[in-house]
Amino acid sequence: MKGHAVLRMPKTIHYGSRAFEEVGVEAALRGKRALIISDGVMNKLGNVSVLQKYLTNERLSHVVYLGVVSEPTDVYVAEALALFRQEKCDVIISIGGGSCIDTAKAVSVLATNGGYIGDYMGGNKLAETEPIAHIAIPTTAGTGSEATDATVITNTVNDVKMMIKQPAFMPAVAMVDPLLSMSSPQHVTAATGVDALSHAIEAYISKLAHPLTDMMALSAMKRITENIIPAFADGADIAAREAMALGSLQAGIAFSNASVCLVHGMSRPIGALFHVPHGYSNAMLLPAVLDFSKETAIERLADLGNIFSRNEREMANEEAAGLAVSSVNELCMKLEIPNLREWGIDRTEFENAIGKMAKDAVASGSPANNPRVPAHEEIEELYRVCYDYAYTSESKIK
Repeated sequence: MKGHAVLRMPKTIHYGSRAFEEVGVEAALRGKRALIISDGVMNKLGNVSVLQKYLTNERLSHVVYLGVVSEPTDVYVAEALALFRQEKCDVIISIGGGSCIDTAKAVSVLATNGGYIGDYMGGNKLAETEPIAHIAIPTTAGTGSEATDATVITNTVNDVKMMIKQPAFMPAVAMVDPLLSMSSPQHVTAATGVDALSHAIEAYISKLAHPLTDMMALSAMKRITENIIPAFADGADIAAREAMALGSLQAGIAFSNASVCLVHGMSRPIGALFHVPHGYSNAMLLPAVLDFSKETAIERLADLGNIFSRNEREMANEEAAGLAVSSVNELCMKLEIPNLREWGIDRTEFENAIGKMAKDAVASGSPANNPRVPAHEEIEELYRVCYDYAYTSESKIK
């Protein structure tokens, strides 16, 4: 850690089973007419109607935007913002995965600060006016977006995922109810779970890590590694769901303050160009990138290795770091994470895009936080390795 450290998180966090029931009370403290930002899946599952009931109980009027159908884009942001203004709303509630939450973050800032969401990328435009209060309700244990001051929005003109980070994007309230994640399909549980694990690991090995983020990251890694397989095997395992929800929240707080690294830098371009959901693209990259980074993060990865081994025996740091990499590999295999080829991405199209993806990854700034900072050519080679990656305990990169 260099210099002083900062820890930011939502002003209010509700955590635990039935936390969702308090949403009306929290919303009533902040406004009278709510814009709900969600998607068709949440609507079909009945979560949106339950949310509407809780708001009605507190005499809040509301309007619903269900236009989020993929990773968040500037089009969704513009549509939801127009509805917010048209309906004269004064509080925003997002319910769903990271796409719904990230869309809502953008709307909450633009509603009071104006402009195009891309204007805020790289700090080119600062949100100087207090954003509209945003209550974030995650339904997956993965993105941690409910506890971060960043939003990732795709520019639909140039196919670039814009990573935008400013304190104004932090939700006012996070409501983390593990009961909402029980409807997640098995493959979503797997992808979002590895996404949360990658958040915790990258926050821990990041050059910007500090003692407070370390505390969150270590706790998150322990909870996630111990509970991801049980949650995957049995979606109704409430104890595993509770641990995953808390682990994801802790990982979100950790990486929001310590930043992510190479995995996320490489992941965003894959999502933008090939429309691979964020959780999957992180999972597809995590084992190979950890292997690439291992020699410069021995002590930190050794801590992860000891978590996987449950400290059953003493190991030298080198061995424990190797166990961390092989254990993440094995985890992806057990969770049936596909590689990029198995996902269905055409090899020629992928090869033709590698140069742009590597450039966009570097431009995001995240790879610079990695313990081993890669050259442009090394990122290109890592993309090639990940395309055909086989999830075993064997090391792929020297």
